[in-house]
Amino acid sequence: IVRLVVESTNKKNRITKAVDKICSYFVPAVFLIALFSFLINLLLGNSLSESLIRFVTVLVVACPCSLGLATPLALVISTSNSAKKGILIKDSDIIEIVPEIDTVIFDKTGTLTYGRPLISKIYNHSNKEEKEILELLSSIERYSNHPIARGINDYVKEKKIKSKYDLSVEDLVGYGLKAKDKDNVYYACNSKLLKKLDISNPYEKEELLLSQDGNTIIYLIKNKKIIAILGLKDKIRPEVFKLLEYLKNNNINTIILSGDSEVTTMKIANELCLEKEQVYSGVSPKDKNKIIKELMEKDHKVMMVGDGINDAPALKISNIGVSLNSGTDIASSSANVVLINNNLLRIKDLFFMSKTTKKIIKQNLFWAILYNALMIPIATGLLEKVEINPMLACSTMIISSLSVTINSLRIKQK
Repeated sequence: IVRLVVESTNKKNRITKAVDKICSYFVPAVFLIALFSFLINLLLGNSLSESLIRFVTVLVVACPCSLGLATPLALVISTSNSAKKGILIKDSDIIEIVPEIDTVIFDKTGTLTYGRPLISKIYNHSNKEEKEILELLSSIERYSNHPIARGINDYVKEKKIKSKYDLSVEDLVGYGLKAKDKDNVYYACNSKLLKKLDISNPYEKEELLLSQDGNTIIYLIKNKKIIAILGLKDKIRPEVFKLLEYLKNNNINTIILSGDSEVTTMKIANELCLEKEQVYSGVSPKDKNKIIKELMEKDHKVMMVGDGINDAPALKISNIGVSLNSGTDIASSSANVVLINNNLLRIKDLFFMSKTTKKIIKQNLFWAILYNALMIPIATGLLEKVEINPMLACSTMIISSLSVTINSLRIKQK
């Protein structure tokens, strides 16, 4: 965490680069103004020593420390303060982009829900006992890190059922898992794979009943024949309701992208008071990418929130990717922001912190520019009855830098 925070603060964001460019013009401009004041003072009949004092005073009073401190200091305080709150920001550019976000997209399983769906119903269509069905299923799912697999494994452990099958397992991203032994091919998958493999499904009524009850559905297949249908139920994270209310109040559109069936996804959406047009169900990782690209092409600024392998491409392609710490390693590495304590309400804090930091950076830049605009003409000694010496100029320069520092430290109180 410390390494990532340091890396974040070492990267220059857009405002910092813009200020660096201003400083690259500011420094030679100040030198020319100082030289100009030296020559004008000489022409006006002032002594060489007095003219040199004016030259030095301009250089001292216009030291660009406050300009240089305005942005990076605020960003360092903001990223470290966010980390204390459980928000790990991996790129300081994010603080600039967050206030521009107008669309937040959520994965469903493991993000809006706890990602620990437990088996609620089993329809057994084989000559095996239910215990044997679970032994086979756990043998397929035991090495997967998907939230559904974790839920199945937790359920099997609770029932004290052991995995007895020796299978080689392959991950079919967006569909489920494929397993083999010497004689058989098994699948633990969703309905999309049934269509892809052209497997007949005579149990659509059971699928509908499970979906209407808010279950995620898993088909257990042996040699292209359905031997069991399982329904898994998950719980919505309680903080999601407050987060969605905040997003709605700030005119930020909310979308759910889920690989689950429409009936299952809409049940969750209805509980969250979301409309049908805000929900995309049965989407693959490729579909998620396509939807996000289409939104971005329409000039929407998109934040994607997810936790699984399937979400990694979407997290990478969106303007901002947010991953839960409980998610897969690839999701965390693809995201710009990681919520360390898995509390989605920290997204609200991310918006607030980013808006506050951006506001304070603008204040810092305003005061730094105003200071130079006021003090440089005075330092030239060309204004009537108003002049300062190098010592006083040094003091005012320090005050300018202190004002920027104190203003930036206000972020710690937020």
